Amino acid sequence: MDTNELYKLWLEKAVDDPDLTSELRGLDPEKDADAVFDRFYRDLEFGTGGLRGVIGAGTNRLNIYVIRRATRGLCDYLKAAGLPLSVAIGYDSRIKSDLFAREAARVIAGCGLTAYLYPRLEPTPALSWAVRYYKTGAGICVTASHNPAKYNGYKVYGPDGCQITLEAAAAVLERINAREMFPEEVLPTLEEGLASGSIRYIGEDCLEAFLDAVQGQSLTEGKQALKVVYTPLNGAGLECVTKILNRIGVEDVTVVPQQEKPDGHFPTCPYPNPEIREAMELGLRLCREVKPDLLLGTDPDCDRMGVAVPQGDDYRLISGNEMGVLLLDYICRKRLENGTMPENPVAVTTIVSTDMADAVAKEYGVELRRVLTGFKFIGEQIAMLEAEGHPERYILGFEESYGYLSGTHVRDKDAVNASMLCCEMTAWYRAQGKTLAQAMDDLYAKHGCYYNDLASFTFEGADGMAKMAAIMDTLRLNPPKQLAGEPVVSTVDYSGEGTGLPRSNVLQFQSASGKLLVRPSGTEPKIKLYLSGRAETMDRAKQLCRRVLEETEAGYLR
Repeated sequence: MDTNELYKLWLEKAVDDPDLTSELRGLDPEKDADAVFDRFYRDLEFGTGGLRGVIGAGTNRLNIYVIRRATRGLCDYLKAAGLPLSVAIGYDSRIKSDLFAREAARVIAGCGLTAYLYPRLEPTPALSWAVRYYKTGAGICVTASHNPAKYNGYKVYGPDGCQITLEAAAAVLERINAREMFPEEVLPTLEEGLASGSIRYIGEDCLEAFLDAVQGQSLTEGKQALKVVYTPLNGAGLECVTKILNRIGVEDVTVVPQQEKPDGHFPTCPYPNPEIREAMELGLRLCREVKPDLLLGTDPDCDRMGVAVPQGDDYRLISGNEMGVLLLDYICRKRLENGTMPENPVAVTTIVSTDMADAVAKEYGVELRRVLTGFKFIGEQIAMLEAEGHPERYILGFEESYGYLSGTHVRDKDAVNASMLCCEMTAWYRAQGKTLAQAMDDLYAKHGCYYNDLASFTFEGADGMAKMAAIMDTLRLNPPKQLAGEPVVSTVDYSGEGTGLPRSNVLQFQSASGKLLVRPSGTEPKIKLYLSGRAETMDRAKQLCRRVLEETEAGYLR
C-alpha cells in the first residue's frame, strides 16, 4: 500500500483509541500530504532498543496498534525460541505509558502467555529486576527515557534482564513483520486477564527485594546524615529513590515540588534529561535556598542520575564522565579499605566515555573493558563474567550519558543504585572535609585534565535518515587529517572487522591530545559528536574540543 492507502485503512480500522481517530480525521490527504507521508512512509524501526518514536497515528508513530503488533511478534518469538512463556512489564510517567503497558499485557494474555504487570509506574531497573525475579522469558518497559514529551518507547529485555541482543532483536523483528497490524481477534480485557491469572500484578515482595538488592551494594555502614535535594523530573523515581535513601539513613530529603508528581508533559523542562542544565535548574534554585550537601536528579524512567554539589557560594554540576570516574575511584578505595576488592577486578565503560577512566583503573589494578554505546553491552560483560563463574569480579559499569551500575542485581543502568552510592560517597568525602567538586579536582591534579563534550545535530523528517547516512559516507571517504592542528594518528571504523566488538556505525579519530567519535543515534534522528581532550589545564582541554567541533561542523555537517 502507498501512504494514502494506509491512511484510509487506519481511518477505518484504528477506532480503539479516540485520540488516534481525532488525529486521523484532522488530516487532509491533499492539504496535509507531508504529514500523512511522515506518519506512514515506513514502519517504526524495531532494534536492540525496541521501539521509540513520536506518539500518534500511523505506522511510523507509537500507538496501541504498533504496540500490539510488536507484542504479538515478541510472543511468537518466545514460543519459537523455547523461552519461558511469560513477560514482565513496567512503565514510567510518559503520556500513554500506562495504556501501552496494559495493551501489551492484554496481547500477552491473548497469545496464551502470562503477563506480570507493575501496578504503578516504577524505575526501569525495577523492570530488569522483575524479569529475573519471576524468571520470565522477556521484559517490556514502556518508556522513552529522557526524550521530549512527544516521544514514548517500548524497550524489550531478555530473560537475563538485559536489553535484547542484536540477534534476538532481528529474530523478534522477523516475527513482528509476519503479523498484521489489524488482525481479526478479540483481546481479553485487563479485568478478564486478572481474573483468569493470565495477567498478574507484580507484588510488593518483588519491589522490596529489588531495594534489598540495591542496598546490598552499599559500601558504608551506619547512618548517612546528609541534606539532599532531589528531583525525579516528573518521572518514576520518587518512590524507589526516597525509599533507598531512607534505608541508608538519608532522611533530610527535600523534593523539588514542581517536579515531584508524575507528569508526562514535563511542564518545567522540554527535555527531561539530567544531563541538561535546564532540567536541573529548579533543583539548583532550591539548593541556593536549602543549602544541601547534594542535588540528585533522575530522568523519567530513573535509570540515569545527574548531580550538583556545593562549590563556593553556588553549586557545580558533575558530568556523567566525572561521576563515572568519581565512583570508580571511590569504589576501589572503599573495597580496598573494607577488604572486599575481588581478585582481577573488572570495570566496564563505553568507547565514547572518558579516557580518564583508564588512568584511574590502572592506578588500582582494575581491568577496564570498553564496549559499544548502550548499557546492554555492559550487561553482556556481566553475563560473560557470570558464565566464567566469577561475577564478583565486576565492580562498576558506567556510560558518559549518566548511567551507572555497581552490582549484578540488574542488567541495566540503575539510578536507584547510583543515588545511594553517590550519597555514601558524598558523606565519605565530607568526613574528610571535602566536597565532590574538590575530590574531582584532586583527581584532575593527579591524572591530568580530561574534558569531554557532546554535540548533537538533529535531522528531522523523511529525508533525515538519508542526510545522516550521507554524512557518515563522507566521513569515511574523506576523513579528517587533523584535529585542532594535530595529525590524526589513528582511525577506527567500528562498522568493520578487527575491533573486537559487534559492528556498529561509529567512526573514531584520534590525535595525540584529542579524540572525536561520530555516531548516529539509535533512538533519535540525530548525529552525535563525542569530543575529548587532555591537557595540563582544563581551559586548554576545552579549547581543543571546541576547535575540533568547529572543524567537524564546518567540514561535514553544513
